[in-house]
Amino acid sequence: MLVYSLRRLLLIIPTLLCILLVNFAIVQAAPGGPVEQAIARLQGLGSGSAVGGGHVETMDVSSGSATSHGLDPRLVADIERQYGFDKPPLQRLWLMVTQYAHLDFGSSFFRGAKVIDLIVEKLPVTFSLGLWALLITYGVSIPLGIRKAVAHGSAFDVWTSAAIIIGYALPAFLFALVLILLFAGSSGLNWFPLRGLVSENFASLSAPGKVLDYLKHLVLPVTALVVGGFATLTMLTKNSFLDEMSRQYVITARAKGAGERQVLYGHVLRNAMLMVIAGLPQAMVSVFFGGSLLIEVVFSLDGLGRMSYDAAVSRDYPVVFGSLFIFTLFGLLIKLLGDLCYRLIDPRIDFSTRRY
Repeated sequence: MLVYSLRRLLLIIPTLLCILLVNFAIVQAAPGGPVEQAIARLQGLGSGSAVGGGHVETMDVSSGSATSHGLDPRLVADIERQYGFDKPPLQRLWLMVTQYAHLDFGSSFFRGAKVIDLIVEKLPVTFSLGLWALLITYGVSIPLGIRKAVAHGSAFDVWTSAAIIIGYALPAFLFALVLILLFAGSSGLNWFPLRGLVSENFASLSAPGKVLDYLKHLVLPVTALVVGGFATLTMLTKNSFLDEMSRQYVITARAKGAGERQVLYGHVLRNAMLMVIAGLPQAMVSVFFGGSLLIEVVFSLDGLGRMSYDAAVSRDYPVVFGSLFIFTLFGLLIKLLGDLCYRLIDPRIDFSTRRY
């Protein structure tokens, strides 16, 4: 198992490199880069404006020879130098790879801060949403799925299936808006805060008050985030248990006089949970890095998802590549964690013979 884990960790390096190469090539072909956006800002704002919060001094666009952008060639060259586009693409790629090898993601074009500092600043918001959503989803779906499998075909099974399918079909952002209208709007009950992760007076609150304030801010966004995740995990758990409960070893255990509780939790649980564990890495990646974007926008939460979206729109390439690097690295590590969970659930699984 140790050899397999080390091999998987080493494979992370070429995987990250290939993903960065592909995305770097896509970005180079995409129109409307930071240089074009800076030039558009200058043309809209006139002379004497700062570019992207940097230190490039603009000139009077009416003086000197005009380029195809209508600006002085020296000014355009200064803008390209500021954003690093005065170098050939291969040289820029090599500089980026060497910096990333030292976990140096550079500085944002438009935010005036280092990318790693921005990621560290936004990570607690996304981590809070993802962690609570994951705990609640698994804490509810697995017991519910087991209960549905035991009561298969009953009225409880039918109405719970209808409820989770409706929740699955309802878009998260739409459900978030409904929650806001019911529990955070002026026309509703106004029980929970509407924006942010904590209140403005958070620092002045007592320790219990801080905990309560934090949890109150999480109720609506976490509820909106998990409502669609119940269906897949609940039905996966139910079907896994139904499949295992029909196997010969369960029939044999019952014939030997084992009680239903012993059969369910002593024999079926370990085998049935393998399918649930198989979906854990994908669920973690989706919850932490995929599903939180719209929720962060709706509830004005300044997390990694919202920052990455804003960076992609504004062509803030250092933030885009830095976020992509972190997302990919976490995703690969989570996938490895899922394999280790396989072994924890069932020690009979042996990864030593695997070649990948």
